[in-house]
Amino acid sequence: MSDQLTLSAEPRERAGKGVSRALRREGRIPAVIYGDKKEPVTIHLDERALNKLLGTGVFMNSLVMVDVNGEITRTLPKDVAFDPVSDRALHVDFFRLAKGAKVQVNIPVVFVNEEGSPGLKRGGVLNVVRFELDLMCDADKIPDQIEVDVTGLEIGDSVHISDITLPDGSESSITDRDFTIAGVTAPSALKSSDDEAEDAEGEEGEEGAEGEAAEGEGGDAEGDKSDD
Repeated sequence: MSDQLTLSAEPRERAGKGVSRALRREGRIPAVIYGDKKEPVTIHLDERALNKLLGTGVFMNSLVMVDVNGEITRTLPKDVAFDPVSDRALHVDFFRLAKGAKVQVNIPVVFVNEEGSPGLKRGGVLNVVRFELDLMCDADKIPDQIEVDVTGLEIGDSVHISDITLPDGSESSITDRDFTIAGVTAPSALKSSDDEAEDAEGEEGEEGAEGEAAEGEGGDAEGDKSDD
């Protein structure tokens, strides 16, 4: 399960671009907590502490306990706005989670046991269609990743969502189709050799047809002479 992260924050008495710019000059990042049918709470965070959590790579899929002057709110990060030039965080949205809440998150996929795939051993290529799965998860049971076992896959085989056993408390957000996660495809060299073989067979067939046609024409000519 994803780690539970903690951030300390302070209330933001006023909103507006001018106030936000002033906070950023002081090394603070404006943020807001909303959801659970309660009034939004405007806050600001220490930029260094936020950057440390952003650097974990799991920030957007983790529970974040936001401590505002000793009052702790359980949240899920929903959006982080970045400066398009400096890539500096500008603003964070936190979604307040009710007890027993389910959340929609994108969980990364990790492929395991590639050495157990005959298709990959033969030089096949693992063609990944989805690097993340869109899941509905219990807020207290958000997985870090979903492992996909490719043992036994031959060239041409695929893995679909129906082939995956999701962790307890998780289910696919996409329910109208059995979508593909990955497949094993033939390597380019093998495809090229197959195409060349098909072309060669086609050329042989054409040559044979031309030869038969030529023989037929010759026979007709002889027949014409004998008639003369």
